[in-house]
Parts: sequence; C-alpha cells; structure tokens
Amino acid sequence: MEKIIECIPNFSEGRDEEKLNQIIGEIESAGVELLDREMDASHNRAVVTFVGEPEAVLEAAFKGAKKASELIDLTKHKGEHPRMGATDVIPFVPISNATTRECVELAKRLGKRIADELKIPVYLYEAAATRPDRQNLANIRRGEFEGLRDEIETNPDRRPDFGEPKIHPTAGATVVGARFPLIAFNLNLNTSDVDIAQKVAKAIRFMSGGFRYCKALGFELKDEGIAQVSINMTEYTKTPLFRVFEMARREAERYGVRIRESEIVGLVPEQALIDTARYFLQLDRFNENQILEYRLRGKAGKQSILEFLNDLALSRPTPGGGSVAALEAALGAGLLAMVTGITVRKTKDAELKDFHGHLKLEMYDFYKYIEKDKQAFDAVMSAFKLPDESPDEKKAKEAAIQNGLKNAAEVPLEVCKKILLVYPYAKTLAQKGLKSAISDVGVALHALHSGFIGARLNVLINLKSITDDEFNTSTNTTVDSLTKQEEKMFREIEKIFLTTF
Repeated sequence: MEKIIECIPNFSEGRDEEKLNQIIGEIESAGVELLDREMDASHNRAVVTFVGEPEAVLEAAFKGAKKASELIDLTKHKGEHPRMGATDVIPFVPISNATTRECVELAKRLGKRIADELKIPVYLYEAAATRPDRQNLANIRRGEFEGLRDEIETNPDRRPDFGEPKIHPTAGATVVGARFPLIAFNLNLNTSDVDIAQKVAKAIRFMSGGFRYCKALGFELKDEGIAQVSINMTEYTKTPLFRVFEMARREAERYGVRIRESEIVGLVPEQALIDTARYFLQLDRFNENQILEYRLRGKAGKQSILEFLNDLALSRPTPGGGSVAALEAALGAGLLAMVTGITVRKTKDAELKDFHGHLKLEMYDFYKYIEKDKQAFDAVMSAFKLPDESPDEKKAKEAAIQNGLKNAAEVPLEVCKKILLVYPYAKTLAQKGLKSAISDVGVALHALHSGFIGARLNVLINLKSITDDEFNTSTNTTVDSLTKQEEKMFREIEKIFLTTF
C-alpha cells in the first residue's frame, strides 16, 4: 500500500486570499491532495493541509514555501498570532504506512533545501529537533521575526539548523519538523467565568501535572459569553481523547459547571473517534470490520472506484494510463461474469456453468494490475531521483532506471496477454448469452479492446527509453504478435455480436 504523509504548513497571510491561492496553486502542482485551508484575518495567518506520497509532499512543501517567500513581506506583516517566517512552520505527519522517523528525514531534507535554495534559515522542531529546547515551537519562535532578526547573528543559541545565521530580509526564518497527528479539541463550558476554565486546563495539561500528551489553556469567548478550555492533543494513542474529556468534566463539576459542548477544530484521525465511541458505549467486543462504510469502501487494502478516480484526477503521474487500461480490462471481465451468471440461472447451460467463477478470477487479477502498474512507474520515478555525483552512483542509477523501465513495460504486456485469454469467453457469450443482455457483452468486448490498446501503448512508450536492444526486439516481436491476434479475435466477436441486432 502507498505511504501517505500529511503536511500542515502555516503561512503568515490571512487577509489576502489571492496570495494564498497562488501558494496553494504551487502546492497542488506537485501532485498532492489538498484537504483543508483556513484563513484568519485577526491572526493574519493561513493553515493549509494536504496529503500525498512522501516525495510529492516534500516537493509541494518546498514549492509552497518558495511562493510564500516571494509574496509575503514580514516587515509589513501585522497580526495577533506569533510568527517568524513567511512560511512560519511546516510539520510532517505520518498517516498511512509511514513512520515518524521517515517524516524526520523529510523535515531534514526540506530544511536543507529551503536554506540552500531560498536562503531562508531553518530550525528543526518536535521529533526532528536537534536540541531538547527546540522540541517546543514556542522556544524557537521567541521574540518572533523582529527578535530573531536582532539576535540570530550574535547569539549562538539562535543559530539555525540549516543555513547561515542571517535572517531573510522579508521571509524571515522557517521551522520544519515531524510530529504525531495533533487534535485541536475545545471544551465550551456553561459559564463565562474564565477562572474556572483556567483551573480545568491546569488540571489536565502535562506541564501542570496532568496528562502527558495534553496541552491546555483557558479562555473567555466574549462573543458567546462563555469560557472555553482549548486543548491540543499531541499524541492521542497515548493520551486518549475520552480520558481527557472525562477528567475535564469531573474538574468542571467541582465548581458547579458543566461542559456545554465539545468541538474538533480542523481534521481528526478516525481512530481517535472510534476509540472514544468504544469507551463511552463500552464496546469491549467491537471489531472495526463491523463499520459499514469500511466494508463498502474496502478498508482492507482495496480502493473504491470513486477513490481511484479521485487519485487519477490529481496532478501526479500515477495512477496513469496503464492502471486505467487494467481497470478497463477488469470492467470487461466483470461484465462478462455478470452476463454469464444471469444466463446460466435462466438457461442452465452446462458449457457456461464454470464461466462465472473463471471470469471473476480474471476480474480480480486485472484489478491487481491497477496497483502493479502504479508501483512499477513509481519505481522508475524513484530511480530517477537517486544520487549521481560519483561514477559508481551514476552507474547504479542508470541500472535502476533501466530495470524499472523494463518492469514498467512488462506489467502492461501481461495485461495484453491476459485480455486475449478472456476473449474466448466473450465469443461464447456473444453466441449463447441472453439476448436481453447482449448489449452488455458488446460493452464488455469494447472495454477489453480499449484495455488492450491502452496497455499496448504503455508497453511501447516505455520501450522508447530502454537501451537494451535485445529486450526491445523481443518485446516488440511479442507486441506485434499479440496485436495481430487481438485484432482478429476482436473483429470475429464483434461480427457475431452485431448480427444479433
């Protein structure tokens, strides 16, 4: 399964939407998926959330920081929220099949690139911090842009992790790091007494003796006439949401106050909500496979058509034409399986009896090739990013590229071969399938034909970049042979199909 990283850069611009649109445009051009964008005029700050595979997320974060450095001038920036950079902070968060350690490496790579190419000093924080006192963002941001500008060149403690100890004149400095998914969780009390909110916050936050992964403060929401306990849950798997809620509720009751409502700000990991439901409903025997939506969208590694289409439409190379060709073949095989099923149920035809099972297996095999094609081309792109500074590195990189291209050609070639194995089923069904379903046979036939053409194109495009003449000659010969067979079989079946109308 693919690795998914979340990135939540904070930009020092919360009033000019056009500037934010330009920054987001650069981010999306890297092929990531934008999840959320929030602007706050009083803070003069924007928070953008996007996800993608590691390399795409890294590129998107850099492009966003670069555009922000061009558009945002901190010497003219005013707002309530503390800030030290045009791109103030960039955290990486592991979401799926990724680790915090991998996010730390991304943070280091991004930090070095921002410092080298944009001449913006970079500090590492949270899990990526190089010093204990830099784990906390507030320590790094002390004095904000103006304070750092005055101290960075003279105070050794303010020396950045990457770049020269010299602040960028307009873009300031940037903090980059890695952290666990953070949950912004607020509790609104049925009182306007902010002192009570502060006492509740003190009881639950770690620095005052509360929960290890809980930060909390008490505020007054003047517009609503209530007090609020504002909470940041920094690692919900170790300090769960429900435990903090229960402690806060009991503390509030000490002062004759109730929690009027709670709220999640921004995005939240679904597991945090599942764990909360399991606790409060006492679902000790609950299994997540019981969740209807999980089953419908194939939680166990399978992707829904809608999810695939969403991925397909993103601005990134994979999934691409090879995956679409495999999907077309899968649709064709599945449609033939359907025609077989309803025909056998009505006619009891002995010849067609085993078709249904065989065609379903072919459909599932084609489905696997959707991901196989994506992985094959992802490997090629990864090979192109290998270092090539020394002769040995250049040789290893070229070998990896060539091996990747060969595999990227062989995967769609296998799809072509498998489609020819399905055509005999289509021919029989064109002759013996229910007449009321004959149009479905025609659609399946053309889906298979389109899948073959698409897969063939993906073989040929990869051959153009392969330098192994023997491999190219052999593969071209195979492609020519398969093409002749496919054209002949397709025309024969199409002729049978057309005569039934």
